[in-house]
Amino acid sequence: MNWIDLTFGLQALVTLVVIMDPPGATPLFLSLVSSRPIKEQRKLAWQAAMTSFIVITAFALFGQWILDYLKISLPALKGAGGLLLLLVALELLKGNANKDEATRTGNVGLVPLGTPLLAGPGAIVAIMLFVQEAGRDGNSGAKSLALALAVILVHIIIGLTLMFSTKIVSVIKESGVELLARIAGL
Repeated sequence: MNWIDLTFGLQALVTLVVIMDPPGATPLFLSLVSSRPIKEQRKLAWQAAMTSFIVITAFALFGQWILDYLKISLPALKGAGGLLLLLVALELLKGNANKDEATRTGNVGLVPLGTPLLAGPGAIVAIMLFVQEAGRDGNSGAKSLALALAVILVHIIIGLTLMFSTKIVSVIKESGVELLARIAGL
């Protein structure tokens, strides 16, 4: 018996990277933080990654219990998440020249970046399905360890991607950030 299931871990890592889409989150991240100092932008990048990590870990550990208690099915969660993402996309498409005070001064690393953008319903459902899969056979310890490492690695990738995306702002300027945000809304 192996102490880690690399195939399962790689499947989880790839799935979570595709669903959470760190490069796809950068236009929204940049549009929300580009007017802030670089040091604060980098802090918010890691804060978004940490918020996402906490939400994903909480749902990995307690998700099924929470959904059962609230009588919410996984398909219903997916549907609600789709609606949330639609609202985010519409907000990006119409642009937000008049950003409200909360967006300019609030903690965007928590909401909307950490959740629902990164740790959204798709990622939550995916992690819950991987947890169910890990517990199905006699090799659950190896799969659970692989899943834990995949979750940690994907959040390191997210933090690094968002942190280094701040360098893009110096090249494309504010108008380029707005263009990227609108394209991401499509």
